[in-house]
Amino acid sequence: MTESSTKTPDPMDIALGAAVRIRRRTISMSQEALAEQCGVSFQQIQKYENGANRISFSRLVQIARALRCRVTDLLDVLDTPDEEPSVDLDLLSRMRTPGALELLTAYEQLPAEARTSLVSFLRILTPAGAQAQGQVTKNREPA
Repeated sequence: MTESSTKTPDPMDIALGAAVRIRRRTISMSQEALAEQCGVSFQQIQKYENGANRISFSRLVQIARALRCRVTDLLDVLDTPDEEPSVDLDLLSRMRTPGALELLTAYEQLPAEARTSLVSFLRILTPAGAQAQGQVTKNREPA
């Protein structure tokens, strides 16, 4: 194995790829459609979105145009001087989980009471949540 094949993607590349994926999914665009507009294969878009391949600036401009947004819209999460960047990077990384965007979209449409019940239920289902059941958590309550 070469050194480059053993390296893990940089968190910034992962975050930028996740921002591209979120924007693409928000406007209901397929990877194939984005790839066609950018002149690359959909596999290349997958690699960009996973952070496996870095996005050059010229490609980022193409992607932003195809996604009908500004380059800065995709970079905003990476440029938060007043906040801890690892929080945003962690959030974007979690959004890469299959089904996360669909779950969040459905969650946003629930009434506040149902969101609270759903979060409580999900905490019980997770191994850490089952152990901590009955303990007060430091996490913010859902809105």
